[in-house]
Amino acid sequence: MPSTLFDKVWNRHVVVAETETNPATLYIDLHLIHEVTTPQAFTELKTRGLKVRRPDRTLATIDHSTPTLINADGTRPYHTKQAETQVETLLANTKEHGIETHGWDSDNRGIVHVMGPELGATQPGMTIVCGDSHTATHGAFGAIAFGIGTTQVGHVLANQCLLMPKPKTMAIHVNGELPTGVTPKDVILHIIAEIGMGGGTGYALEYRGNVFEEMSMQGRMTVCNMSIEAGARCGMIAPDQTTFDYIQGRKFAPKDFAASCADWLTLATDDGAVFDKEVHIKAENISPMVTYGTNPGMGISIDSLIPAAASEADQDALDYMQLKSGNKIAGTKVDKVFIGSCTNSRLEDLRAAANIMKGRTVAQGVTTIVVPGSVVTKLQAEDEGLDTIFLDAGAEWREAGCSMCLGMNGDIGAPGDLIVSTSNRNFMGRQGPGVRTVLASPETAAATAIAGVITDPRQVETAA
Repeated sequence: MPSTLFDKVWNRHVVVAETETNPATLYIDLHLIHEVTTPQAFTELKTRGLKVRRPDRTLATIDHSTPTLINADGTRPYHTKQAETQVETLLANTKEHGIETHGWDSDNRGIVHVMGPELGATQPGMTIVCGDSHTATHGAFGAIAFGIGTTQVGHVLANQCLLMPKPKTMAIHVNGELPTGVTPKDVILHIIAEIGMGGGTGYALEYRGNVFEEMSMQGRMTVCNMSIEAGARCGMIAPDQTTFDYIQGRKFAPKDFAASCADWLTLATDDGAVFDKEVHIKAENISPMVTYGTNPGMGISIDSLIPAAASEADQDALDYMQLKSGNKIAGTKVDKVFIGSCTNSRLEDLRAAANIMKGRTVAQGVTTIVVPGSVVTKLQAEDEGLDTIFLDAGAEWREAGCSMCLGMNGDIGAPGDLIVSTSNRNFMGRQGPGVRTVLASPETAAATAIAGVITDPRQVETAA
């Protein structure tokens, strides 16, 4: 029978098949860990006298609670003692269990969903988990990748397997030619607005069509990263030559690379394979997108009017955002701009933002911070002079980390601030109590930083 990409990868990893009363037992190829969701899991292992089953299949970094500034004396200004303890605990636990860890002394330190692919640890056909909801990022390589809870982190550390019911499959086709100025971030925000925040609940998504085939790996990661924002279990894109070119030469790339690529090509969905649901979107209908509410599904084209509330919850969201139906979203005054996160902190994203900010100055009163996703990305950006462009424009150039995506490290806004952010969630208070968040692409964020109001990047002449 013809099979989907998801089914092929799933079937390779089933240890015990799913029954009417029990979920499947799934083998996990790669377990990514960081400082936030692991302390309790390691404590449980110690309590039970257990060791990490496969430290060689486990990869650690520090990202969520890490400061993005360095004091003059070289010390790190942790936001809280708890944040510092989280980092120190992770480093101690991974040392005890022999897990490869990218801490303060590693150039590969950074956001877990940025540094994993940079190391070549993320590969097609894998099952990948992490105690972080945006693990879906790694599906861009043709892997089944999803976030897990603290208890499940302990399970995988202990036995390298996980109980999981098999989700249904949904194909999202985007074909045609994207209009000028439309980015992968706009594509995924459009998809979420189209199918709804819960439209992918219970499904594994496969992104299909020429638009994804023509995307860079960085763009594909941006798309898959936000699959969870549609409620999906994971998002996937079939591996191809673009995938292989990205992986080749990286630290964990397979030694027999040609044989691996030949195998990876067989993972693509077969002609005639049946999905449980299919969605078709015309690329020509996608514009630069922004959110206007308090979940990623409340997205509109940047040149649209804010829609009328369809429910009491929608009206509550508009009231929180201090926005009114029928008004233009473009031109709304902003207080801060954040360029970073596991969605948009890769070199390609930084180049796009710098291309708009080059030779310009950030609007007065608009704090703009740019946070690379990893030390590797930071060093590459500095080699290209991108840091100088940001600093000359009046933006802040920070150390790698999750930063203002969720503000666990203290990078937050003030109550009432409106922040245009390249991150993935615009929930109430996510970037600080009372903070209002508008999600956008790096290009839109950069254009907004310069203008001081939400701005269509197509109206800004770039440095290219």
